Amino acid sequence: MAQSKEEERNMKWWQLSLFGVGCTIGTGFFLGSSIGIKQGGPSIILGIILAGLATYIVFNALAKLTAKHPEKGAFRTYAKQAYGRWAGFSIGWIYWFSEILIMGSQLTALSIFSRFWFPDIPMWLFAIGYAVLGLVVLLVGAKKMSNIENVFAVIKTAAILMFIIIAGAFVFGLFDGVQSLHVPRSIHEFFSTGWVGFWSSLIFAFYAFGGVEVMGLMAVQLKEPKEAPKAGRVMILSLVTIYTIALALALVLMPWDQFNTEESPFIVALKDFDIGFVPHIFNGALIIAGFSTMVASFYGVTTILVSLAEDKDAPSLFAKQGKLAVPIASLGLLILGITVSIIMSLILPEKIYAYVTTGAGLMLLYNWLFIILSARKLYEVPLKDKIMYYVGIALLLAGISGTILDKTNRPGLFISIGIVAIIGIAAYMMNKKWKKEAEVY
Repeated sequence: MAQSKEEERNMKWWQLSLFGVGCTIGTGFFLGSSIGIKQGGPSIILGIILAGLATYIVFNALAKLTAKHPEKGAFRTYAKQAYGRWAGFSIGWIYWFSEILIMGSQLTALSIFSRFWFPDIPMWLFAIGYAVLGLVVLLVGAKKMSNIENVFAVIKTAAILMFIIIAGAFVFGLFDGVQSLHVPRSIHEFFSTGWVGFWSSLIFAFYAFGGVEVMGLMAVQLKEPKEAPKAGRVMILSLVTIYTIALALALVLMPWDQFNTEESPFIVALKDFDIGFVPHIFNGALIIAGFSTMVASFYGVTTILVSLAEDKDAPSLFAKQGKLAVPIASLGLLILGITVSIIMSLILPEKIYAYVTTGAGLMLLYNWLFIILSARKLYEVPLKDKIMYYVGIALLLAGISGTILDKTNRPGLFISIGIVAIIGIAAYMMNKKWKKEAEVY
């Protein structure tokens, strides 16, 4: 990205926290949590807490690396330093493909939210409109985009707090209209779909935190890189708190088996109450949330592609700067990815969200595993951090392995494995080339 030096290193820690909230609160929480509820019932709340813990461990590892050696390529560069060029190549392309898949699910979710108001307009038309708007925001540049994301972060957080206040008022009897509350009274009721259901729902709890790695890419712009861990702590603790409270209130207001994958659980939880225009305000906030995380995906895709091209892990033309904030070739490949996403949403309108969300979420978890492993390799890890990293690895593996247990998740697992296999073959072939080049020199 074309930026001045002042833009590159002028961010305060709280701005990075806000940017992280802006990148993270999105369709993964506002719509993906519906799938988590369908699979895990009330136990999705425990899943959110565990996923939040794992996310903190991952970002803590990434932030410590950033504090010691700020690198433009972030996790991709650290993987390369830790394990060699094949790792940087593989992780970079896995991340690129995961974000491309995420764009498909985000465009689908945005279209679903928009049809709350305009049910007769086809989803693909909404998808094109949001994609064009997202590209416009991307092209204003990273500094201005950060400011826009901060505004979006405030709006999204305010929307969740609005839901908490309104739902809390119904739960505690301040408003009339609640016939009965649906509080689990036993372990069996809490794990209403069994341990297998809980295990298979973990991937959607993790997906609610997708975006923290974009925060890692932006952390290089911190004025004081050593403040990156503080930014992550504040951001993740805030998210876990409001996610947990909001989901708990939704599940208390509505039986868990009444939620569906076509609507946000927060719209469903309030739809039986006469609260006038509030669902419309909340739906608008959902659209803003999904749009901002989609723009963050655009930023992540183009930034990582430029980094790959600069390291000769992608054709150099993808790093060739022009008059735009994004290299033209990188922008062109992004537009191609968006086009494929829109076509997929048209062909598979009902299935794409679950399949693509699972595949994209899994590929993010593969990246998160490498972040922890890179941190362990690159700096002296005290015993406390070693234990924390082992816990993080165990939680990530639980999220990954749970997807094989449910037929809804399984296609997404196969999608992710297929893409990783293709990247692995490419890395193997490139590794041979790199060895020959090293022998010549």
